[in-house]
Amino acid sequence: MAGAAAAGRRVANTASSRRARRPAGLSRVWGRVRDERGAADRLARVDEPGPAWGLARSAAEAANVELRPLSSLDQFDDAIEIMAATWGRFQLPPREVITALAHSGNVPLGAYDHDRLVGFVLGWAGVDEEGLHVHSHMLAALPERRHRGVGYALKLGQRAQALDKGIHTARWTFDPLVARNAWLNLGKLGAVADRFGRAFYGEMADEINRGDRTDRLVVRWDLDPDPGPRAVPKGLPTVLAAEGDTDAPVPVEGAAPSSEGGVIEVPREHAELRQRDADLASRWRDAVAEALEGCFGAGLIVVAFDRDRSGYVLVPEATP
Repeated sequence: MAGAAAAGRRVANTASSRRARRPAGLSRVWGRVRDERGAADRLARVDEPGPAWGLARSAAEAANVELRPLSSLDQFDDAIEIMAATWGRFQLPPREVITALAHSGNVPLGAYDHDRLVGFVLGWAGVDEEGLHVHSHMLAALPERRHRGVGYALKLGQRAQALDKGIHTARWTFDPLVARNAWLNLGKLGAVADRFGRAFYGEMADEINRGDRTDRLVVRWDLDPDPGPRAVPKGLPTVLAAEGDTDAPVPVEGAAPSSEGGVIEVPREHAELRQRDADLASRWRDAVAEALEGCFGAGLIVVAFDRDRSGYVLVPEATP
């Protein structure tokens, strides 16, 4: 017993000696690590007080779901099944990658109908020339729960997570020819799109993108203001018009964007148009890319989506 006690004192003295020899700078580093671990724990909570979480919970209630963090391997597997139901079993992130993201503080958020996962949002902290942001990479819901407010609630939950971490901007990409996503991103959330890239992801083999060029608008969502649509400026010239049959419109080049801005119209259901008329859908892909490149080249950005016209509203970047 006496030997064990002496050994215990030696261990305690050795640890105390190590702490005493630890440089002050290293102590500050360890303090920041502990703070980050605490922040990661807070990121995984959805019961925090405050208006951001209150808004997210209200949206979830309206969509008949409950927001919960995803943290177990079984939950990650459930999310992967939703990915497969959305994109097919192509190029899906492996479970260990989702595990690593969650472990590093990038906790995915799930939407639950009782004990069934029906949707999720997955992202991570990123840094670009403008500083720290959340890159919101994947948002999906089961087919029978799409377009019912689940995605909106998940985005609001991700916003609350980011604000809890002191992050005030989110970014992601979306296909400019998917009008439903344009309305969610620009209309309901109030984000803007300040960049455009042709074939942004290169060739993709999933069921949604296979055989189509992966053009993408890049979204910037300022998280501090309350979400909601921006006012749509009136009287801007139509840069690209959708004319003819509503279900199979034809792209018609219009006026050049003015110094005040311009409007780019898109088909209301491009995915269905691809199935009925692949050549016409391809014409739309090229026409929209050329129109967006022309507008961005003129110093404009996308600030709204006019749902009545199914059109992007672009104005000079400096405009609030």
